[in-house]
Amino acid sequence: MGKTLLQKVWDLHKVRTLPTGSTQLFIGLHLIHEVTTPQAFDALRQRGWRVARPDRTFATVDHIVPTRERQRPFLDVMAEDMIASLERNCRDFGIPLYDIGDDRQGIVHVIGPELGLTQPGMTIACGDSHTSTHGAFGAVAFGIGTSQVRDVLASQCIAIEPLKVRRIRVVGRLPRGVYAKDVILTIIQRLGIGGGNGYAYEYAGDAIERMSMDERMTVCNMSIEGGARVGYVNPDETTFTYLEGRPFAPQGDAFAHARTWWQSMASDADAVYDDEVEIRAAELTPVVTWGVNPGQSIGIDGKVPLAAGTDQQSVADALSYMGLRAGQPIAGMKVDVAFIGSCTNGRLSDLREAAGIVRGQRVANGVKALVVPGSVSVQKAAEREGLDVTFRDAGFEWRDAGCSMCLGMNPDKLEGNQVCAASSNRNFKGRQGSPTGRTLLMSPAMVAAAAITGEVTDVRELLEQVPAGVR
Repeated sequence: MGKTLLQKVWDLHKVRTLPTGSTQLFIGLHLIHEVTTPQAFDALRQRGWRVARPDRTFATVDHIVPTRERQRPFLDVMAEDMIASLERNCRDFGIPLYDIGDDRQGIVHVIGPELGLTQPGMTIACGDSHTSTHGAFGAVAFGIGTSQVRDVLASQCIAIEPLKVRRIRVVGRLPRGVYAKDVILTIIQRLGIGGGNGYAYEYAGDAIERMSMDERMTVCNMSIEGGARVGYVNPDETTFTYLEGRPFAPQGDAFAHARTWWQSMASDADAVYDDEVEIRAAELTPVVTWGVNPGQSIGIDGKVPLAAGTDQQSVADALSYMGLRAGQPIAGMKVDVAFIGSCTNGRLSDLREAAGIVRGQRVANGVKALVVPGSVSVQKAAEREGLDVTFRDAGFEWRDAGCSMCLGMNPDKLEGNQVCAASSNRNFKGRQGSPTGRTLLMSPAMVAAAAITGEVTDVRELLEQVPAGVR
């Protein structure tokens, strides 16, 4: 009987089975940032411990860094303390840090793949929910809490419950105007925000196989929003082409050897899955969230649902918070802010798609629009292509790399009950910094369309004005 990629990677990294039934799993790559590490390092110091594998640990700053004014010390005292703490800890424990002013700085789930740190067959951990992003490369990657960050720093291992595997096959071709973000939002809507509990999601099917690495990362990024601990795509030629020549990827003959091994880690043709789901790509439309979790979404042509059944109270609460009424079309909802960025959709291809929508247009009156590249590398590449000029000419703010408005841990926050069209990953109450702010998740192209029209708009209507392939 064949094995899935999850089983192969798990078996290779398993140290032992613990008395609780959990697996002690060796972690091949530990990514850290400024928010979930201070207490973890303090715990090491209190016990007199060292970092077990500083050579497998890499740090960056992203969550709390300002995207506009970066002069130190930061005005936010807590943010300054966090970044100063990370700088001190990395210096004391011999961990490389990609700090402000470093061309390798950026969102942790953007720079890992860019640098070639993320590779097939790895186990990867980070104190951030969206570590599942790295599964796009055929890695088993998951977010961990602060106490687990401590454990990995001290032992390079983690205790984790074994997972079942659900294969989600997306078959056929995506229609124009439908993106990877729409695919994962549809999956979460259909399977539920808890549908993946206890599972790893293996994304497969010809629609996934045709996706670029950026698109695959978008899909895997939001696996956690569907309850899955892990989301991954089997490594293939697209994966290998992306990795070749990157700084931490194997070089020369070593790359050819690595490639052969990476190929062997893909799920076997006769692998057995605990569950299988099929989604027809041709049936998908642009998706927008209407509620307060990523599963509360509808197609752009849809109407806000009625509160009924077991979800009646949660739907009613979400409608009240969002200021919506059942039966109301989502298209036409006014927006105050448009945010393009985050570890979900802050890569170069995302910015290109959005720039194609706004080129020659102007941001609607009363809308604040900003573009935040996911890394310094993305920022510089976009500037070489003139994307920053395109956005600025349209009335967008062009910012420095960071998490920005994805979460309310830096100066980029909603005010009052503003409505934000966001390319990020969470629409929880208060997620973007205001306890009454409202977030609508959508693809970067849809965010661009909302910025130009001032309301939730079907991006396909704008694409009709642009010949296919021109953008």
